[in-house]
Amino acid sequence: MTAGTNPLADRPEGAVVGVEVPHESARLHVTGAALYTDDLVARTQGALHAWPVQTAVAHGRVTAMRTEAALAVPGVVRVLTAADVPGVNDAGVKHDEPLFPTEVCYMGHAVAWVLGETLEAARLGAEAVEVDVEPLPALLTLAEAIEAGSFQGAARTVSRGDVEAGLARATHRFSGELEIGGQEHFYLETHAALALVDEAGQVFVHSSTQHPSETQEIVAHVLGLASNEVTVQCLRMGGGFGGKEMQPHGLAAVAALGATLTGRPVRLRLNRTQDMTMTGKRHPFHAVWEVGFDDDARITALRATLTSDGGWSLDLSEPVLARALCHIDNAYWIPDIEVHGRVARTHKTSQTAFRGFGGPQGMLVIEDLLGRVAPALGLPAEELRRRNFYSPGQSTPYAQPVRHAERIVEIWDRLRATSELETRAAAVERFNATHEHVKRGLAITPVKFGISFNLTAFNQAGALVHVYKDGSVLINHGGTEMGQGLHTKMLQVAATALGVPLSLVRLAPTRTDKVPNTSATAASSGADLNGGAVQDACRQIVDRLRVVAAQALHVNPHDVRFHDGAVTGLGSAATLSWAEVVGLAYVQRVHLSAAGYYRTEGLHWDAERMQGSPFKYFAYGAAATEVEVDGFTGAYRTLRTDIVHDVGDSLSPLIDLGQVEGGYVQGAGWLTLEELRWDTSDGPTRGRLATQAASTYKLPSFSEMPSDLRVEFFERAHESGVVYGSKAVGEPPLMLAFAVREAIRQACAAFGPAGHVVDLGCPSTPEQVFWAVQEARRAAAARPERSHAAPTRAGVPDDGARPAPAAPAPAHVEA
Repeated sequence: MTAGTNPLADRPEGAVVGVEVPHESARLHVTGAALYTDDLVARTQGALHAWPVQTAVAHGRVTAMRTEAALAVPGVVRVLTAADVPGVNDAGVKHDEPLFPTEVCYMGHAVAWVLGETLEAARLGAEAVEVDVEPLPALLTLAEAIEAGSFQGAARTVSRGDVEAGLARATHRFSGELEIGGQEHFYLETHAALALVDEAGQVFVHSSTQHPSETQEIVAHVLGLASNEVTVQCLRMGGGFGGKEMQPHGLAAVAALGATLTGRPVRLRLNRTQDMTMTGKRHPFHAVWEVGFDDDARITALRATLTSDGGWSLDLSEPVLARALCHIDNAYWIPDIEVHGRVARTHKTSQTAFRGFGGPQGMLVIEDLLGRVAPALGLPAEELRRRNFYSPGQSTPYAQPVRHAERIVEIWDRLRATSELETRAAAVERFNATHEHVKRGLAITPVKFGISFNLTAFNQAGALVHVYKDGSVLINHGGTEMGQGLHTKMLQVAATALGVPLSLVRLAPTRTDKVPNTSATAASSGADLNGGAVQDACRQIVDRLRVVAAQALHVNPHDVRFHDGAVTGLGSAATLSWAEVVGLAYVQRVHLSAAGYYRTEGLHWDAERMQGSPFKYFAYGAAATEVEVDGFTGAYRTLRTDIVHDVGDSLSPLIDLGQVEGGYVQGAGWLTLEELRWDTSDGPTRGRLATQAASTYKLPSFSEMPSDLRVEFFERAHESGVVYGSKAVGEPPLMLAFAVREAIRQACAAFGPAGHVVDLGCPSTPEQVFWAVQEARRAAAARPERSHAAPTRAGVPDDGARPAPAAPAPAHVEA
């Protein structure tokens, strides 16, 4: 490490960041030794178990509740109800989520909780509670909510220019709509909390939460306490994906309330069915749009309305919607645009954060739009996308300059070359020409994703770093570990900033009494924010040690170097060990601990006008995917996927590789496999979630993985102003999976006539694919003179010339 304070992004020689190291808990994970929240129950004497009293109607008013029979069940200790809440009976930050409701708003809504000596006693006690509910009308679909005018929160609009004028000058106009399904988080560890109260009334909660500080705040206000009387710790999570950003708070509050009232530890862990029926999911969306193109197939204008299904309460629906509106452009320049957004209120679980946080839904609208209209314009979809990319100097619809816009083209061209796209497109052409009932498709799609929290205030973080007399280091930071490798990166950041081997650094669990007022580990910002704070704390310590070492080495403090546990000075032949310098500092009464802080600079956002620069930077990427579709069943196989992704200068390449691969697979699951189904009949089971277990909810498995998956990190991608030049990698890779769905579209089109427009449902399950194939075959039968020559080759040069359309494109097409 060189003298002085380096800029945030500068990476010293011999840095520990950038080195491939395994996940810091990998050995614990694979051996089963890693402890999670619920594992702590076995180490906690006398813990009670909580079980919910759930209702069996989608919407209704509680008119009476009788708990006497439950209290008579052997082993039942207490039934928690609204009357027991000493503070505020609310589990949300919008004051619209009563912890113990009198109006049930989705099937499975918990109205009380039973505490028992055993889990079985608590379950039997919950079954014995008698609840009278007066049924009320229930809205379950977006169509029903829109028709009824059932909305919540603020409606927002992103706009630029004159959309009417832009559409009027368009040579070609298209309109359409799209239904986008939700997604179950299906983290391996379900929601869990363990609460204890000490002799002074201090509440300690172990929680599987992505946002310990907010869990602390909710627990405190439910109990009527100040935040300094509640401590929340998150040891680690077995997955989160956004589902543990807001949803754990009420569950932790129930456990804390039970512990406060009984004086005994209370454990609350949802089983898989409870977790799926009681907690939120990715927001389903409905979109209607109208778009115009000029003679060169460049977008002139876009008008759209996005409606998200927020479920029964707001939760994070407003910022999710805002991010969707800010990402509908994806990687494309749209001169005139007007996009409206609104949140519907339905009688389902309160939908919440999910990897991408609305960005995927917004981006899917434009990608689906381009995939649908490309045949009508007579262009390969790849060429249509390429022509509309952002160019340097252009700005987003919300007025943020698109920095490094040239990377979109560079990544695109690199991917086309490394994936041998032209050669493979020709091979797909030949395959489809000789196979009547099986077709292949090949597609390439881009990603441009903004990194930072929508709410500017959340873009800050703290850290606490201790150096002990023996030279060992302990770091605390405000981020949580859910398997994504954040702790691994923070260990590498600390080792780099201190100039010590990684083996000297240990990390403590995340807890609110060590680092206060932290933001959620979300928005892909965990490494950026907490890494900046850890680096700041470490540099404070190094600056103090530099003075100590300079005296011992007889050099100027600016000439002291820390590297791999050795401390040297320019012009001095002597070398001190890190431990020796630390020992000298202690003797000289030099402080060996520091609190670090980081705030993301350059952000400003007007949430009312939806204008400003809400993102620190954009992460870029592109994926090319080849699939094969069976025309008899709609089943498909993903044959190969190539990815080029921009992670800046990676902090931890092995961790980032896993994030890119995992994000891609999770995105493919959302787009093609995972379908949430609610009973929308008028019978007594209306509102029941039908897909409430792994047996009925299809998750990606090894069989859905591409047979050939290749990932390359984009080079020369250093990002100034971010810790050690890295970029976020949690959310952006999920949208690489658009290429899977677009490849399926291409394969379906190959069953039809040239220029056939494929309307593909989302998620594009085998059923949806089969219907699209059937429609393509009907179109081919109706127009035998225009039988489908295999898809146009993907390698059309972008020379500004427009190929002759397969058929005259009408001025207005319902795409």
